[in-house]
Amino acid sequence: MARIPVALQLYTVRDEAAADFEGTVKQVARMGYEGVELAGTYDRTAAELRDFLGGLGLRIAGGHVPLTQLENEVQSAIDFHLELGNRYVVCPWLPEDRRKSADDYRRLAESLNQAGRACKDAGLQLCYHNHAFELERFDGKNGLDILFEETDPELVKAEIDTYWVEYGGGNAVEYIHRYAGRVPLVHLKDMAGDGTRAFAELGQGIMEWDPIFLACESAKTRWYIVEQDKCARPPLESAQISFDYLKSKGRA
Repeated sequence: MARIPVALQLYTVRDEAAADFEGTVKQVARMGYEGVELAGTYDRTAAELRDFLGGLGLRIAGGHVPLTQLENEVQSAIDFHLELGNRYVVCPWLPEDRRKSADDYRRLAESLNQAGRACKDAGLQLCYHNHAFELERFDGKNGLDILFEETDPELVKAEIDTYWVEYGGGNAVEYIHRYAGRVPLVHLKDMAGDGTRAFAELGQGIMEWDPIFLACESAKTRWYIVEQDKCARPPLESAQISFDYLKSKGRA
């Protein structure tokens, strides 16, 4: 079975990247990460990002694109990511006023199908990244399941966030298996065991990683993506701890 490469979601080091993008990403490359997932363009053109990252030997695992752009300017997003050399375009967030009912998720599904078709026609793949709120139930079914039942599996795939699934009361392993073949990207994120349920470096919390790794391998996941929304340590130190844990488990 092919090994799944490991990327860092640059949102983890967003403040450092805002202050010194090139220097921060160089440190990420030195840690051993094989790729990065973008959360923004860092005021660089697609060509500038492509050439800089490629020069460091970093591949692009994905790029987060706001829902408003996917709905209103999808061609501009497609053009940017084609030039960037990124295959996976990810919807990262759903505004609160668009997740109040089952019908909201059905309407979202229709919208993502349209954006997904445009991406597919251009050779890209649209994915949806979950948080915890999608696990809220409406008439016996949660929003995340409604969304994936109502979207075309070829047009809209999943970027499952392990932490947020568990935070919302779900089971990360179960969700990865449920959408096997439809989960090219998985966010690896640990949860502190001190009762706060705060974000933690991989291996420093209560998440059981071996079953998650096996589920991802079975589901044919293409990228492990480390992300830590907030860090008690300096974020680059947290990114190193998480990478070292994956290395200790033979996953990096």
